[in-house]
Amino acid sequence: MFQNIPGLVIAAFIVVLIISRWINILKEYERGVIFTLGRVDKDPKGPGLIFVLWPIQRMVTVSQRTVVLDIPPQDVITRDNVSVKVNAVVYFRVMNPVRCIIEVENYIYATSQLAQTTLRSMLGEVVLDDLLAEREKLNLRLQEVIDRHTDPWGVKVALVEVKQVDLPESMQRAMARQAEAEREKRAKIIHAEGEFQASQRLADAAEVIQHQPAALQLRYLQTLTEIAAEKNSTIVFPLPIDTIKQFLDLGKDK
Repeated sequence: MFQNIPGLVIAAFIVVLIISRWINILKEYERGVIFTLGRVDKDPKGPGLIFVLWPIQRMVTVSQRTVVLDIPPQDVITRDNVSVKVNAVVYFRVMNPVRCIIEVENYIYATSQLAQTTLRSMLGEVVLDDLLAEREKLNLRLQEVIDRHTDPWGVKVALVEVKQVDLPESMQRAMARQAEAEREKRAKIIHAEGEFQASQRLADAAEVIQHQPAALQLRYLQTLTEIAAEKNSTIVFPLPIDTIKQFLDLGKDK
């Protein structure tokens, strides 16, 4: 009887090993793609307790969490022949675990390569000004193109963001000079507009003074008041002709 104990222990160990291989626990964000004798089951399994009849069946685990893929800097020549370095980030997730396993060998690597080539080709079709100013539109176009190509793999691209655009130093200096010239242009236009409005106001004031001669004397007095407040100037007070006109008329009568 005791001679069969080692055999029973070995048999029990093998049974426990096989059963342990059958029992699998998948997390909430995981799905299991089951292959039975090489054929894939249509519906993925999980989450929770999953039985896989090893060695007849084999399971490949796929995560359905969002993957953040960093695209390394790419050398891009824009449509106006400016060489820049552009990097981006892609957010995607697996929507169909079965297709992402059987349609492509490595869906993460394939999505990365597709994103890099799409980034270079699409940004090469735009001018530098659009690349810097219309980034939101470019992000949307990149997301649509990449998502259209990854859809047969069961991968959904949710977002593409161009993170940084590195310009050559010569281009940065040229853009700085252009921006400075643009600011000077706006300053001169604003100054000229102010002069034009001031001239219009002066013309309106002259029109009023023409009909009211006393207004000119009031303006003299106001100007003297403003100058006297500084106390650092010699004031030459102009005597209005109207004040001594009566005396002049008397002298003519005599």
